[in-house]
Amino acid sequence: MSIAGGTRLVIRGGRPLRGTVRVGGAKNAALPIMAAALLTEETCVIHNLPAIEDISTMADLLRSLGADVSFPDRHSAVVNAGHLKSTRAPAEFVAKMRASFLVMGPLLARLGSAEAGHPGGCEIGIRPVNVDVEGFSAMGAKVVRDDEIYRVECGRLQGERIYLDYPSHTGTENLLMASCLAKGETVIRHASMEPEVVDLAQFLSSLGAQIEGAGTSTVIVRGVSRLSGTEHTVMPDRLTAGTFAAAGLITLGDVTVEEVIPDHLDPVIYKLDKMGAIVETGDRCLRCAWRGPLRSVDLQAIHYPGFPTDLQAVFGALLTQAEGTSTIHERVFENRLSYAEQLNSMGADIEVSGQTANIHGPTPLHGAEVSALDIRSGAAMVLAALAASGETVIRDPQHVDRGYEDLVDVLSSLGADITRQ
Repeated sequence: MSIAGGTRLVIRGGRPLRGTVRVGGAKNAALPIMAAALLTEETCVIHNLPAIEDISTMADLLRSLGADVSFPDRHSAVVNAGHLKSTRAPAEFVAKMRASFLVMGPLLARLGSAEAGHPGGCEIGIRPVNVDVEGFSAMGAKVVRDDEIYRVECGRLQGERIYLDYPSHTGTENLLMASCLAKGETVIRHASMEPEVVDLAQFLSSLGAQIEGAGTSTVIVRGVSRLSGTEHTVMPDRLTAGTFAAAGLITLGDVTVEEVIPDHLDPVIYKLDKMGAIVETGDRCLRCAWRGPLRSVDLQAIHYPGFPTDLQAVFGALLTQAEGTSTIHERVFENRLSYAEQLNSMGADIEVSGQTANIHGPTPLHGAEVSALDIRSGAAMVLAALAASGETVIRDPQHVDRGYEDLVDVLSSLGADITRQ
C-alpha cells in the first residue's frame, strides 16, 4: 500500500473550493474490523479500506501475530489468521496507534491469552482502557498490569452483564469482539452507539456471531463456538465527509461529497445550517456551499449521536470566520482544544478555559508556520490555511495522513493550491 510522504504541507490560501469528492472507507470502522479477522481461522476479505498509514500499521500488527495479510488492490485486504504464532501485540505498534489495543479482545476470545502495552496515538487527552480490561475481568479473565504492559488470560470467557462507565467506542468494540466466542450471553450496557460500532457488528454477524442491539445503548451477544470467514465492505467515513463539507464553506466555495450516509452527520448538518450555509442532502451525498456571512453557533462535542469530537477542531477553524462569539465545549478529550494556539498564530481570536473555547469572529486569517498536533487538529490547520491570505506551512503532516487519504490530490482537484514538500 502506497502512503503519502513529505515533511510539510504548503498551502496558498484564498481560493474557493468547488466540485465533487467521493468519500472512502471509515478509518474508525476499518481498524476494528481488521482486528476482528483474528476471531476466525478462515479467510476474511475486507473492501473499501482507506489507503492511510493506520491501515498499514494494523496490517503489520496482524502479520506480527502470525496472520497472513495481503492487499490485492489499494482498498481491499485479504486476512487469514489460521495459524497465529503470538498473543502479544508488539510495543512498537501499540505505542504508535491506540487502535492496536483492539487485538486484545479477539486474541483473548480465541486463544485465551492476550498481551499489549499501554496504547499511544494522538496526544489529545487521557484515554484509559479500563473499560476494556474491566469488561474482560468481569467475563472471567485474569488481568495483570504494570506501568508498561497489560496481560490478560482466561479459559473460555463467560457471558456477563457489563456496564460501561462511559460509552467508549474502542471499549465497546473490544468487548463486542470478545463476547462473540464467550460461553453464554453477554449484555453490554451504556455501549457506544457510533455507526462504526454498528459496522463492526455487521461484520461480526457475517462471521456467524449472534448480536442484537448494535447502534443502541444495550448490545446483547450470544456466544458461539466458532466463527467463519466472510467478505465485507467498510462503511463511508463520516468524519472525512464533514471535513470536506467544512472546507468548502470556509473557502466561500461549493463542495458536494458523494458516497456518504447523511444520517450519520445529523448534528454536523444541523450546525452548518444554523451557521447559514446552503446544505443539501441526497441518498448518498451531501452538498455544502457558502451563500453569505456565517453566523456564530455553540456546540458540544460528545459521544454519538451528539456532535463528533473528531470534527470539533475542524469547526473550530470554520467558526473563526463566523460573526459573533461561538462556544465549543469538548466533553470527550481534555486536551483537544490545544489547536487554538496554532489558529491564533494565524490571526484567530480564541480564548480557551479548561475544555471550553470561545471563538470571536470573523477574523482575517493569514499564512504562518504551524504544526499538525494530531489527526483532527491537523485537518483544522489545513482548513484555516485554505481560507488564509498568503502561504501557510504545516509541519508534521504525517498526523493528517493518518486520517485522510490522498489529501493533497483531493483538495487540488477542488481548486486548492496545496503541495507536499
